[in-house]
Amino acid sequence: RDLHSFPTRRSSDLEIPDTLHLPGHDAGVDLMKVDLPQYYRESFFSKDSLFHPELPGGRYGVAGDPVPYSVRQDDIITSLLLACFIFSVIAFANARRFIARQAKNFFYSPREGTSEFTETSNELRFQTTLVFITCILISLLFYFYTLNYIGETFVLRSQYTLITIFLAITIVYFLLKAGLYTFTNLVFFDGKRNQQWLKSLLFIITIEGVLFFPAILFGTYFELNIKKVAFYIIISLIIVKLLTIYKCYSIFFRRNVVSLQIILYLCTLEIVPLLAFWGVLVMTANNLKINF
Repeated sequence: RDLHSFPTRRSSDLEIPDTLHLPGHDAGVDLMKVDLPQYYRESFFSKDSLFHPELPGGRYGVAGDPVPYSVRQDDIITSLLLACFIFSVIAFANARRFIARQAKNFFYSPREGTSEFTETSNELRFQTTLVFITCILISLLFYFYTLNYIGETFVLRSQYTLITIFLAITIVYFLLKAGLYTFTNLVFFDGKRNQQWLKSLLFIITIEGVLFFPAILFGTYFELNIKKVAFYIIISLIIVKLLTIYKCYSIFFRRNVVSLQIILYLCTLEIVPLLAFWGVLVMTANNLKINF
């Protein structure tokens, strides 16, 4: 056949055959036209993922079982623990003399009239950082307890929001505890003893964080049995409470020993707030979990 019988594209110089269409047929309708009817735009393959690679095609075959959530594979928690360790090392390095002096004075009460060493603002700042790290560790411990004994699914968008809620409750607990101690001690004792007790309380909270950190590491990354971790936590709490009782006795009740007064003092300001703190955490986790 003659070359001029095929559909061609117009050009100013010569006519070139249009090889994009079948010979002897007219050129197709341009789909980019606005006034084009809808039946020109839609076809059997118009919504097929193979025809449109920009559309998600889904998954072929049978979906497998999802990998269960594991704390040791959580990058956010690992980064949080690593940050706690780094900041703890920095705080200990900058306030080691102050912490060593506190540890020495913890078991040795200076006589009245002797000059006491005053801490600098940097030392108090670093010790406050250690107390905040202790709050983070306690919130992580209860988060692990929640995953094992309460539930794994919650109404929150992320489990990190649950950790933040536990952290806020822990901070409020320590603030309320310090406020109760301050109010009670100012009523029955002088301000000097109250200040000495608050410094000792910060040191005790720091010791509590140091004791809890190995439990988190071994329970998370070395797959230590949860019962052994709980036993270690209970022993650590007993040690912390014994230190609290000793320091409370040496500051307030050394001169006039009244057993009933010590028991009431510690039950009101130690045991009852601790039980209330545990109850608030358990109630919060139960209210936020999803019941199927």
